[in-house]
Amino acid sequence: MALTNKDFEDALAHLSPVWTHGTDIIASRAEGAYVYDLAGRAYLDFTCGIGVTNTGHCHPKVVAAIREQAGLLLHGQANIILHQPMLELVRSLLPIVPPGIDGFFFSNSGAEAVEGAIKLARHATGRSNVIVFQGSFHGRTSATMALTTSKTIYRAGYQPLPSGVFVAPYPYAYRYGWSEEQTTQWCLDELEFLLMSQTAPQETAAILFEPVLGEGGYVAPPRAFVNGLRELCDRHGILLIADEIQSGFGRTGRWFAVEHFDLRPDIMTAAKGLGSGLPISGVFSRLELMQKWMPGSHGGTFGGNAVAAASAVATIAAMRDEHMLENARARGAQLTAGLKALQQKYPVIGDVRGLGLMIGTEFRDSARKPDKATAKAAAKACHARGLMLLTCGPWDNVIRWIPPLIVTAAQIDESLNIFESALKETSAR
Repeated sequence: MALTNKDFEDALAHLSPVWTHGTDIIASRAEGAYVYDLAGRAYLDFTCGIGVTNTGHCHPKVVAAIREQAGLLLHGQANIILHQPMLELVRSLLPIVPPGIDGFFFSNSGAEAVEGAIKLARHATGRSNVIVFQGSFHGRTSATMALTTSKTIYRAGYQPLPSGVFVAPYPYAYRYGWSEEQTTQWCLDELEFLLMSQTAPQETAAILFEPVLGEGGYVAPPRAFVNGLRELCDRHGILLIADEIQSGFGRTGRWFAVEHFDLRPDIMTAAKGLGSGLPISGVFSRLELMQKWMPGSHGGTFGGNAVAAASAVATIAAMRDEHMLENARARGAQLTAGLKALQQKYPVIGDVRGLGLMIGTEFRDSARKPDKATAKAAAKACHARGLMLLTCGPWDNVIRWIPPLIVTAAQIDESLNIFESALKETSAR
């Protein structure tokens, strides 16, 4: 029996309100860059499920791989049996991960991957503490809440959180109002001070950072800061973990954002775009570090699920064969240029920044204070016109642009036209 709109609305009333809802869309289907509601209205989706559907919704090659694998094996627990999709995924990853990364552990979510990376770092070094950065988002489980500093809402009411986590400033030059050089030097100096005053190098297992700050506002660090992190970690025997959960798999126009800085991390975390919508994540590192991980001290029932792994293999193949990384760079340049042109017309856009198709537009008022109200109003006005966008940042004053890597030049132009119309509406209030 077909369900009516009222049936769906009745069911919606029973979902936990802990889930917030950025739109009122109940999707019936999705394809490419579009989501369709129950009435058949199309929405240009520049959220990608928060950076998940990088290949677009229901990419034909990914769907075909899922269908085929679903008829062969749905689940094979990794401690009991190995299966072909997981081993194929390892072979697909080896050519695209940074040099030196040759060990892989698969799980389901980004938070699981981050927890796994921290556990690995602690076992590999015999040290306990971890340094993270202001504005970071690493998950909402108990351990990853302790690592997350992008908004108090992710931590409020859950204290005390696990200990051994120390927070350093991220080089968010626009926020400080300084040059990149000044910001970089100050942040590195503060990091050195942290090692002198709060967590000694010999008890610090890892520094965990996002190569592009995600929930914290879509901020890319200066190359000199990343180089400084690598040098500091090498000097003290601290492992450098790159959280590529949102920035990985083509989002920045490279397989991984660390490539923009020629960085070789010791450990990486991946999720979101890896499976084109199926839940799969991973901890990637040097195999010699993995060999220091006590067997049986980490695991999971569903990690590396056969269908999800098949989806990931097809995702990587589709990105490579269809030149999605090149398209991300070209369309990212087009989108950035268009947004910067709008910035000249609408001073409420204080900053336009990002790499590839991971772009943020930060809203500030005439006193240069964060302008959440206008950012939210602009996103809402875009939604009314058929463009889905999300906000982020500690003040929710940054609109983030996360179109699929298959987005066309015409769709970028359409989004810019809708955004300008929304800016006209919000600025007239």
